[in-house]
Amino acid sequence: MAGGADTSDDEAITGINVTPLVDIVLVLLIIFMVTAKLIVSKSVPLDLPKAATGSEVQTVFSVVLAADGTTQVDSKTVPNDDAILGLAKSAHEKNPELRAVIKADSAVPHGRVIHVLDLLKQAQVAKIAFGVTPVAPGTPAPTTAPAPNPAPAP
Repeated sequence: MAGGADTSDDEAITGINVTPLVDIVLVLLIIFMVTAKLIVSKSVPLDLPKAATGSEVQTVFSVVLAADGTTQVDSKTVPNDDAILGLAKSAHEKNPELRAVIKADSAVPHGRVIHVLDLLKQAQVAKIAFGVTPVAPGTPAPTTAPAPNPAPAP
């Protein structure tokens, strides 16, 4: 019989039950799918340059805005933020594919960061990024918002 309802002990089992095999394969597939998402690294999508060889070095114009008011361009201190314009123009003339990275302390006023961003745009630097410190998933990002001013007493 096809279902194996015969109760005779003399005959060998000729059918293979594939249900346990399918169950194991499906469980392994689910485990693989879950762990594949954990293995993939978290990254920011970038527009990376294309090259036939890897010998060319990418030029990065680094601007660091410190909380104490100092400004550094490519690890060299500059007298003020307006000096960035001339340095960025000369760097852009040397390399039209120049990429700029602005790293500002969280205590730096927003207006100062926008001013530096505007200076880089005036120097025709089109590719600008902001340097950040990654936060672990699930933890809230630290906020450094100033405390609200108390209401004046009447």
